[in-house]
Amino acid sequence: MGHDADDLTLISVDDHIIEPPGLFDAHLHERYKADAPRIVRREDGADVWRFGEVEVPNVALNAVAGRPREEYGVEPQSLDEIRPGCFLVDERVKDMDAGGVLASMNFPSFPGFAARLFAVDDEDFGLALVRAYNDWHIDEWCGAHPGRFIPMAVPVIWDADKCAAEVRRVADKGCHSLSFTENPAALGYPSFHDPYWDPLWTAVCDTGTVLSIHLGSSGQLSFPAPDSPPDVMITLQPMNIQSAAADLLWSRALKEFPGLRIALSEGGTGWIPYFLERVDRTFDMHHRWTGQDFGGRLPSEVFREHFLTCFISDRAGIRLRHEIGVDNMSWECDYPHSDSGWPGAPEELAEAMTEAGVTATEAAKMTHANAMRWYSFDPFTHVPPEQATVGALRARAAGHDVSIRSMSTRAKLTAEQVQVRWQNMGKAGAGTGAERAS
Repeated sequence: MGHDADDLTLISVDDHIIEPPGLFDAHLHERYKADAPRIVRREDGADVWRFGEVEVPNVALNAVAGRPREEYGVEPQSLDEIRPGCFLVDERVKDMDAGGVLASMNFPSFPGFAARLFAVDDEDFGLALVRAYNDWHIDEWCGAHPGRFIPMAVPVIWDADKCAAEVRRVADKGCHSLSFTENPAALGYPSFHDPYWDPLWTAVCDTGTVLSIHLGSSGQLSFPAPDSPPDVMITLQPMNIQSAAADLLWSRALKEFPGLRIALSEGGTGWIPYFLERVDRTFDMHHRWTGQDFGGRLPSEVFREHFLTCFISDRAGIRLRHEIGVDNMSWECDYPHSDSGWPGAPEELAEAMTEAGVTATEAAKMTHANAMRWYSFDPFTHVPPEQATVGALRARAAGHDVSIRSMSTRAKLTAEQVQVRWQNMGKAGAGTGAERAS
């Protein structure tokens, strides 16, 4: 059947915040404020977050919404060079309206997806930073426009018990999503297979909280060779998510915590049918000696019980939706990153669903209903359904500027300069920017 973009209702389960100055002003205890992360402008004009000796630049692929593709790159940017909707919530909602997006879940940027920037020697200070960030995000960012944002918390990644306590605390504030790493072992913590994380698994199950695992959150992205061009790493980004899916699927965690739910954010979906075929064959051929036991079920069945798969523009995944599981697919916009189709994402999605013969019921699940169910989120208590469609939201945003225009004040980098900077990002690791270059 055909799909008209204006008739869709869209909830994005993966967008991003470029955090604004003053984030910690209202929520961090006075004794920590002098040492808290802050935005400073360097001599080269770039705005960076500075925390002690660490500087976190805003990698340009993170905030390219509204810019011509010729200006994409990896150079740091000032806030003057990016759309206000990247870091100001009122402007973000205007951009959401203009892009036809009813609601959005926003991953962090400068702390890293697992907030490992806050893992400092003074653990009380680190915990205060996590709590302040979460309170700012839930109370100020999401609270400014009820029904328009799915709240997301960052973890106390260095302490499973304190992380569990924070999950319970933010769940009482209505937050049921936890940004988490795809591979804690890569960050120097116990693996998914270690009982160390059991208090966290208990807390997320008790509170109905989803582990939202974003690609690159392990601090590792695929650079096959030091001189691989950036196109290679961008192409291979979903490979990290596949590794996380396999590691978790075969782990004791899913067997001992049946309420555990995991979202594979920005990992795409086209690879999943072969992945499920492979895990079932692996089980059939090897479970007798590996000892794997899913209680009479196949691994593919267990996958569909525990994993939400997320896609931006994934025609292969939409065509293969029945092999994936329509109840396990959810759309994402990825604003303001370089993979985002904003503001034309609704048309791109409608065309792909029309080509694949997606039914109205299937479309509703993939565009908003699955997100609402998985994240215990109901936007319609604040926005009536008839006002929540792409067409209705865009009508409300009439006159809002969504033109593609140059915002760069810098000379364009040469191909050689891009290559050098990209290699430096790979050596430095995702915590200083590469994990957010998606």
